[in-house]
Amino acid sequence: MKLDDDDFALFGLPPRFLLDRAQVDARWRALQAEVHPDRFAAQGPAAQRVAMQWAVRVNEAYRRLKDPLARAAYLCEQRGAPIAAESNTAMPAAFLMQQMAWREALDDATSIAEVRTIDTDVALQERALFELVRQQLDGPAEPTTDTAGEANTATTPTAAANSVRALMFVARFRQDIQRRLEVLEI
Repeated sequence: MKLDDDDFALFGLPPRFLLDRAQVDARWRALQAEVHPDRFAAQGPAAQRVAMQWAVRVNEAYRRLKDPLARAAYLCEQRGAPIAAESNTAMPAAFLMQQMAWREALDDATSIAEVRTIDTDVALQERALFELVRQQLDGPAEPTTDTAGEANTATTPTAAANSVRALMFVARFRQDIQRRLEVLEI
């Protein structure tokens, strides 16, 4: 192991979007057991500092690998397609129209049931986007459709990065939905 190994190499996992969460968790526990600073207490402060660097590095990798959205963004960046969400907000027109419709529906919703219905719709879209990202990063078994219902056989890192940015929009909107539910439940 080297500190500058990518997350997948560090964890001994294939660089794929679809990972077994139990395997990621088990590997994290094993790595933490190897590098925990307490194991190096008898070797002095320098060894503990190095162990702390390793523990931080393992935790950073674990945070990315356990979160599907972070893992997808990391894979895109590794494959030469940085997400750059702050500067690249371009989305297909159909996706933007869907976002606007969801926002309007959320603004107009006056009951918990209405908000939950919106959340269900958004969750379905989110699952479809995650499946598209899986196919774009790991390779599709067959042609898929994009968020506008059009055929999408692109498996390039750039196509995956575009889908990841869409998922980021959806994730933020789902947070807005949760906040709205909290307000209505008071």
